[in-house]
Formats: sequence, C-alpha cells, structure tokens
Amino acid sequence: MERPVMTVLPSSEPSELSDESDSSDSAPKRQWNTPELRRRVLLGVILAWALVITVVVFTRGDDTPAAVAPKPAPTPSASQGPLSTADVYQTLLPSVVRIQTTRRGTSTQAKNMTESAIGTGVIANADGSILTAFHVVDGATAIRISYTDGTETTAKVASSDPAQDIATLTPAQLPETLVPAVLGGGPAVGDTVVAIGNPLGLTMSTSSGVVSGLNRTISGDGPEGLIQFDAAVNPGSSGGPLINDRGEVIGIVVSLANPTDAGTFIGIGFAVPIGSALGAGGDGTGQAPPL
Repeated sequence: MERPVMTVLPSSEPSELSDESDSSDSAPKRQWNTPELRRRVLLGVILAWALVITVVVFTRGDDTPAAVAPKPAPTPSASQGPLSTADVYQTLLPSVVRIQTTRRGTSTQAKNMTESAIGTGVIANADGSILTAFHVVDGATAIRISYTDGTETTAKVASSDPAQDIATLTPAQLPETLVPAVLGGGPAVGDTVVAIGNPLGLTMSTSSGVVSGLNRTISGDGPEGLIQFDAAVNPGSSGGPLINDRGEVIGIVVSLANPTDAGTFIGIGFAVPIGSALGAGGDGTGQAPPL
C-alpha cells in the first residue's frame, strides 16, 4: 500500500507579513519632526504671508484714499530756516490790513471837503489790535479796515505815540479767522527783509531788500533808533510790516528818504523797531514822517 505524499504548501499571508517586517527593519525610518524640516516649513509660511501682503497692497493701491492736505493754522509760527520772499509774503499776508482814512481838507478851499488816504497796518495781537504809523490815522474823522479775506470794518485809535510815529487801532469787527503776525527781535545789518503794504494804492504789494543800517534818526523831531532798509516802499506803505526771512515782523514802516519834495522811493526806507513800536502809547510831540 502506497503512502500518501504530503506537500507543504507555502502560506501566502504569513509569508508577505514576514517580508514586510524584514524590509521595515532593514530600511531607515523617515523622520518628519527634524529641526531642518521645521525650519523649511517656517520659511515657507513666511514667504507665503509676504506674497499675500504684496498682492493685497497692489490690488488695493487704487482704492487707498488720498491724504488730506493740512489746513492752515490760525496762528502762524516763525520758521526755523530762511524763507523765500514768496514764502514770507504768503505767511504774513493774512496778518496785513489795508487802512483807509477820511479827514477834512487842510487847504483853504478844501476845508469843507473831505480827503481820503491809504495806509497799511499789521495785526499784532490775538485780540485783533493793529499796529500802524501814527501819521496814517492822525486827524482822521473815520478809519476803515480791510482784511485779506474781504472783511471790512471801522476802527478807532486805542493809543498813539506821535514821537515814535506809532498808533494802535482797535477794530469794531474781527475777521472769521484772525491771524496775528509773529513778532521778532532785532535785526543785523545785511539781513534780508521783506515789506508788505499798499504803495500808491496798489493793494498788498511786496518788495524785498536788506537792512542797510541801524539806529538811524530822521532829521528834525522825527523818531530815533530806526531801521534803515532798501526794500521799495512808497506812500501807502506806511504802517506796514518789515519782516525778516523767518517770517517775523521786526519793524513798522514809517518813512522814506528823498532829497527832493517828490516823496518817492530812491532806495532808503525807515522802520520803527518792533520793540519800540510795542512800547508806544504815550502822547509825544514828534513830527510825522512824510510817507
């Protein structure tokens, strides 16, 4: 009797498990939490955020509202550096006023008639007080002030010092925006100066020059300690500000020198220093300069 032959069939599943186990043990395991891999991931996140921010900026650039221009301050301040003549003019213009006076005629035929004259003044205080030359308002029966914003009002003399040819006016009405001038100190010979006024009735004209001398005295009983300058001034400029290149008022224009009786500018003008002008207020007996 033949014996049965036993054939051992290989088992597929245990065999495969055994192979995988062997290969797993023999191959190195993949590491997902290494410092190098974390550094790369972090760098990728940063680059992604930078890209997103760049896209947002470029896509929203046209929708960004334009910056609003700053409004001018009611009270100017002196500049730290030298200003051009144009900058000085724009800075001080809101502080300068046109003065029109009415007075009785002085001649025999004109005694029953009135005469009008034009002068200039500068707002020197937050209460609206105006500095001008005394001879601009001397003997006036009516004083009218015109501001650069178009406001017009009457005014009266609050104080005067004929010896220094300075008067202070109090207006009946103030403009909506009051801009007092910045007052400066003493100048030096050679300093750049700007004058603003209404020469020969030409409203709010400006000229520039330099300080030509200090402590000048007008012949006769006129003011002393004057600033001499060569910025052009003419009748109608009286009472206007003399300004340095920092936008500060350093004097009040009061007169010009002319060897003839023409009363026109030949290159020499005079201004009362602002310190003397602010100290004016007494009743002097000086003679008004011919400007």
